[in-house]
Amino acid sequence: MAKPEQNLGRLLAVHGIAPAYLQRAVFLVVLSFIFFLAMMFAYYILQNIIYFMLATAFLIVYLITLFSWFVQRRSVVQIYEGGISFKKQSAAWDEIAELDDKGVISLKDNQKIILPGVLNKLDCAVTLIRSKSKVN
Repeated sequence: MAKPEQNLGRLLAVHGIAPAYLQRAVFLVVLSFIFFLAMMFAYYILQNIIYFMLATAFLIVYLITLFSWFVQRRSVVQIYEGGISFKKQSAAWDEIAELDDKGVISLKDNQKIILPGVLNKLDCAVTLIRSKSKVN
């Protein structure tokens, strides 16, 4: 596996998370925050512990979704002239042994780079990687 700081050449393509998946996460974050505020308001007016528990549950959903949204935004595949980089993994073209249509890259040293299925234009990225690495 190539070192992350290794120079792989000029950047050819960048594939991040598809906008539809980011929109779903943002919608869920906004909706859970609105429900959290509504339950806190209901708790303030009605003074029933059930509304406080519901508000706490919506707050937990809000925080987990917001955290996962920020983590997933860093899932970017970068394709260079000399190799590929994904998160903290990188590989030169001559290190790639096999490439699956679903985005599983097997390296010659029996390590794998698994590209998530939610990438924007994953099929284009797989085609570009396949053409550069000369694998089937």
